[in-house]
Amino acid sequence: MSDAKPPVRDPSPDAQTPRERKVAVALHYDPGAAATPRIVATGRGALAEQILSIAFAAGVRVREDADLAEILAKVDVDSEIPIEALAAVAEILAYVYRLNAMPVPALPPVKGGA
Repeated sequence: MSDAKPPVRDPSPDAQTPRERKVAVALHYDPGAAATPRIVATGRGALAEQILSIAFAAGVRVREDADLAEILAKVDVDSEIPIEALAAVAEILAYVYRLNAMPVPALPPVKGGA
């Protein structure tokens, strides 16, 4: 038997790998003003926690999707959702609209997309 101790994991956010740190992305969609949703905030670690706290305090519905959050976190704030992520975002928005008992607005067709 070995006397080696198992590695101790440092719980501080800075010690975590980027994949392990919490990521938050805030979206805004006004069907009358824009063709697609826009990214209004992104953050990792403590900033992600702050974004989530603000959302919860404002009664904003939150949906967890780590893979989509990673993709959207790479997009500049105040940018439209990239075409590659639009179907997933539309699905989440439809989910949120249903939770809020609101009619789901139709997204206009994407130019140059399928």
